[in-house]
Amino acid sequence: MLHTVVPAEGLRLNMGGADYLILATYFAVVLFIGFAVRRSIHNSEDFFLSGRSLPAWITGLAFISANLGATEIFGMAANGAKYGISTVHYYWIGAVPAMVFLALVMMPFYYGSKVRSVPEYLRRRFNSPTHLFNAGTFAVSAVAQAGVNLFAFSVILEALLGWPKYVSIIAAGAFVLVYITLGGLSSAIYNEVLQFFVILAGLIPLTFVGLKAAGGWDGLTGKIQGNKNAGEGFLHAWQGTAIGHVTNPIGSNWLVIAMGLGFVLSFGYWTTNFAEVQRALSAQNMSAARRTPIIGAFPKLVIPFFTVIPGLIALAMIPGLGQTDTEGKGLTYNDAIPALMERYLPSGVLGVAVTGLLAAFMAGMAANISSFNTVFTYDIWQDYVKKDRPDGYYLRVGRIVTVVGVLGGIGTAFIASRFNSIMDYLQLLFSFFNAPLFATFILGLFWKRMTGWGGFWGLVAGTLGAAAAWGAGQLGWVHYLSDSDGNFKGAIVAFVADVVVSVLVTLASRPKPITELQGLVYGLGKHDMSAGAVVGDEAWYRSPVVFGLLALALSFALYIPFI
Repeated sequence: MLHTVVPAEGLRLNMGGADYLILATYFAVVLFIGFAVRRSIHNSEDFFLSGRSLPAWITGLAFISANLGATEIFGMAANGAKYGISTVHYYWIGAVPAMVFLALVMMPFYYGSKVRSVPEYLRRRFNSPTHLFNAGTFAVSAVAQAGVNLFAFSVILEALLGWPKYVSIIAAGAFVLVYITLGGLSSAIYNEVLQFFVILAGLIPLTFVGLKAAGGWDGLTGKIQGNKNAGEGFLHAWQGTAIGHVTNPIGSNWLVIAMGLGFVLSFGYWTTNFAEVQRALSAQNMSAARRTPIIGAFPKLVIPFFTVIPGLIALAMIPGLGQTDTEGKGLTYNDAIPALMERYLPSGVLGVAVTGLLAAFMAGMAANISSFNTVFTYDIWQDYVKKDRPDGYYLRVGRIVTVVGVLGGIGTAFIASRFNSIMDYLQLLFSFFNAPLFATFILGLFWKRMTGWGGFWGLVAGTLGAAAAWGAGQLGWVHYLSDSDGNFKGAIVAFVADVVVSVLVTLASRPKPITELQGLVYGLGKHDMSAGAVVGDEAWYRSPVVFGLLALALSFALYIPFI
């Protein structure tokens, strides 16, 4: 549902002196890291890829922290209040399997081919038009996602200081701009590691205090069952998802959830989204690059307990949540977290929680902006505008483009503010950009016959297919049971359209010689997984395969109490 969101009057976070001291200390540390890392920036690879020098535990925590932005905190809490326990699908089927696939199958091709970005892989595998189309659409998507984090940041500043939304958005953007411009990707990554722990320090107490206020788990479930806007279905993940008889709040049957979210959207995001892949590419060797997503998968398994559950608590304990009037006034689902903080957290703990939220939004935005400046500089400016310039020139361009990205994020923040649940908005973006890209990647990676023009026209068709599916829903030509249901089905349409057009165009065009595909296609070259384990993975406790399978087993086991 698209409408203007106006925060409810009176939603103010009354922080004390201790709270502001905690917040100020955190911001000072963030800026210190930016200035300290600046000394290690000597060339463009240092700025954009941290010189490919970081250990796996750093890149692994940064990998998951980069995703712990508005998507996780506001978006998942909002969906927890809007759809209930069904929201865990975004984690246990909609994230962890794809993260394991990235580690075990995709990273050998990304890292082994020494590409500097995901679009660069497409240029080598397909052709320049495919490369440029993906670089352009990714740049738009990254700026739009940065806007989501800026919007969420502004909600907290507005509730904290009473600033108008536009002032809060500009202030938040300016702060992130400073430390990214100073230290590049290294500054973003080291801050993301810090932010990971600060985020958890804010979310964990909020969850437990909220549960206690609701009367524990039994008290919460009783309140949800008796809530006229919820009911028993809000407490189950798979119940009510039978084909032809959908009663689950998320509004999709099990096949749409498995295919639309668990396969297309999930794999499309985690395996091709450069904001995540960039963290793995900054690792010090192939072994560390492959372990990066696996390390991130284990926190991902438990994060829903501190995002989805607070959404349920807010639904049960905050009157009128999600019930806005025709003018958009009232508490939207996006207000779930700040409303809980306002009601239940005492001074001191409130400061930690606020700091954690702001850290989350900065982590998410920093990931979007650092990936945007890399793709724009390397894949657009260097390849198509100004070639063969000295390395220092591209370093300067990267810093200038960072400013452009932040300004673009400020603009798209106002678009994000028009959605009742920002997770629905993000999933819409992913269906447009990531779903068709994943189809192209899978075909190109496993089908050596696929041609460059097949990749290009497949991407175009997939993007147009997603747009058509969304437009049909907006015009009422197709009925979706929920916003999520529409996004899942739109992703499936995009994927199928991409595959069909890619195959047809490929069969009518000439493929690249095998010699040009070495190391870029499964089965061709030294990056083939069948060639054996990567050096450094011989010990079982360092093996991505062992821990990847463990993560998969846990992702399915966690469903059992909530089926």
